[in-house]
Parts: sequence; C-alpha cells; structure tokens
Amino acid sequence: MTGSDEGIDLSGFVIAVVGGDRREQEIARRAARSKAKVKAYGFPWPQAGIAGVEYTENAARAIKGAHFGLFPIPASAGDGSLFAPAVPEKIVPEETFLRPMAKGAHIFLGVARPELKNAAQALGVTLHEYEYDVALMYLRGPAIVEGALKAIIENTDITIHRSHICVVGQGTIGSLLARTLVLLGAHVQVAARNPVQRAAAQAVGASSLTLDQLQHLMPKLDILISSVPVQIVDAGLLALLPSHALVVDVAAPPGGIDLAAAKARGLRHVWARGLGSRAPVTVGASQWSGIRDRIAALLAAGKAPKR
Repeated sequence: MTGSDEGIDLSGFVIAVVGGDRREQEIARRAARSKAKVKAYGFPWPQAGIAGVEYTENAARAIKGAHFGLFPIPASAGDGSLFAPAVPEKIVPEETFLRPMAKGAHIFLGVARPELKNAAQALGVTLHEYEYDVALMYLRGPAIVEGALKAIIENTDITIHRSHICVVGQGTIGSLLARTLVLLGAHVQVAARNPVQRAAAQAVGASSLTLDQLQHLMPKLDILISSVPVQIVDAGLLALLPSHALVVDVAAPPGGIDLAAAKARGLRHVWARGLGSRAPVTVGASQWSGIRDRIAALLAAGKAPKR
C-alpha cells in the first residue's frame, strides 16, 4: 500500500473519532493523512480546525457509515459512556448507537465494557482493545513517566534525589518509573508479586520486595507510587506511612491505592490517571501508529469492511 501516512492508503474508508481529549486531535489529524474520510466529535476542537477532518454536530453523525470507529483509551466511565469531557452530553456506545456503522465495521479502543462487547457482537462489529498492548504502552510510557514526575515535584517539599520511594508493580509503566527514579538518585524499592519482575527491578539498581513485605517498608517511605489497577495499598498499610509521605496512584480505575483512606489520614495524595494526555501530540501519534498497523493487518488479511 502507498499513501500519505507512513505507507497506508485508506481512500474510500470512513473513520469516526469519537470522544477523548487532545490526543484524539492528533489521531484525527494523522488519520486524515491516510486519505480516509474522517469525521469527529467529542474531543476538544481546535479553533483552526483540523485539515481533512469534519467535526460533526453530534456523535451519531460522526459514527454513521464509519468503517472504523476510534474511541479513547480511557474508553468509558462507570455508566458506560465514552470519555468525552469536551461535550455536555453522555455518549453511550450501545447497540442503537453502533447500528448505523458500515457492515463489518471495526472499533479500536482501550478496554470495552461488557455492554459494549454484547452490542458489538449483536451487530457483527469487531472490537480491538489495546489498553494492554505492551508495545504501545512502551511508546506512551515516557509521557506517563514525565507526568508522574511532575505530580511528585508539585506535591513534595523534598527532592526526588535521595528520597525513599516505593513503586508497587513492575509492569510496563512501573518498570519505566523505577528505572527513571533510580537514575534521578532516589532510593527505590519495587514491590511485586512476580519474582522475575523483582529480579528485573534489581537489575536496574532498585531493591525489591514481595507485596507481603510492604508493611515493614511503609514507615520508611517518603513517596509511594502504585501502578497496579487493583487496590493493594489499603487503609491498614497507609496508616503505617509517615505523615509527610506522598502517595501517587498512576493505575487505571479502580486504582491501586485507597485514596479515600489517604485523604482521611491527611496524607498528600494524587490520582494521576490519564498522564498520557500530558504530551498529546507524541501520545496521539503513538496511538495512531498502533491503530494504523492493525488496520493495515486487516486489509492485508482481507478482513476489513468493504469501502
């Protein structure tokens, strides 16, 4: 294939970008370079517009006839509506909403709720979830790490250098955070269940411990960071922290720290979700690269909808 966006030509296809934030501006901009017809709704619309992108009057107009729907990575709220803080109404991708899409359409998003999965299956729409795409997470990772550092700096009276910090979780983001904090001169402990992850933490200069050992470490910490989307740090553990400690939760909902308990204890606390929005051009470009490659694979396999 030849085209204007790194080798992909989507002439004749309709792409709907629905919901999101400034990352979706860059996704829509790059999608338009592929020569697709791009319709958008629900993210902040720049005053100068976006070349090749039509901003519709509502979400229904954007999704109508779309071969590919691009929804946000933080895909939906607890009520099933798409993440779309730029518009007043809720956009709920239920069966009625999706029905006007092209036959055999595909939707790309972070994680789909069961209701969306059921609606898509009923209509023959294929969902592609990429919240946990490791390659994509590494591309987004630097922006998330930079955002976490910003949150730490703004909410502490001490330097990261020589601070005692624990990172709970050693997945993609946890490992990048631990390595960066070590390079900044912090005394870093990584708490992880997996022995391989604990060994990886030691390889970059951090110390490691099991989750069961956290209670012994808490009284010594200046900063506690969780990257695990399961609540591991509960009120009991938070009660063991020094009063000056900062807790930062970078995990997706429901988060890894009981922030209500942290507030009740009077601890400085930050739920730093959505840090990928800190560098919307960089992160939007990386998200589009993952979507673009998936669309290219569908075309190569003959699984894309008819134009």
